[in-house]
Amino acid sequence: MTAYVALLHSIVLAPGRRVVMSDLRDMVEAAGYRHPRTLVSTGNIVFEGPKTLIGDIEAKLEAHFQARFGKAVDIMVRRAEDWRKVAAGNPFPDGEGSQVILRVMRKPLVPAALEALRSYAAPSQRLAIVDGDLWIDFAGKPSEWKLLSALTTKRMGVGTLRNWNTVRGLAEMLG
Repeated sequence: MTAYVALLHSIVLAPGRRVVMSDLRDMVEAAGYRHPRTLVSTGNIVFEGPKTLIGDIEAKLEAHFQARFGKAVDIMVRRAEDWRKVAAGNPFPDGEGSQVILRVMRKPLVPAALEALRSYAAPSQRLAIVDGDLWIDFAGKPSEWKLLSALTTKRMGVGTLRNWNTVRGLAEMLG
């Protein structure tokens, strides 16, 4: 068995209605995976399954999510060893854990994406692409900066944001 991390782009089903983590764990088990465990209530799940293509796992989980919750949601998956590499590759380890943000991408970003984002960034903010994923040190609350509004699926492609505290927490769950 191989361990995986899955990150849901959104767990909001409707105004005032979010996915309950026990329901998410049940959905992952119904999809045929084992030992699902969640971290905080924001759509982070670790589970085990046979080694297969990441795209196949993402498609399977997305189909099960749609069937169970009635909403399409993008789900990014990484193998445990790849997630550990992501966590070890943080270019801003000196940043505040809630202010350093990782945008996990379905398709790797190209360096030109970084240049396009610089016009939205404040001088105190740091940006880097590591193995196709985007790291940002917001140097303050992300919600207070216009850079956050530039990180859309339309502009960047399919991906989802997690702060450094969550990235580390998932790496710790993997052992």
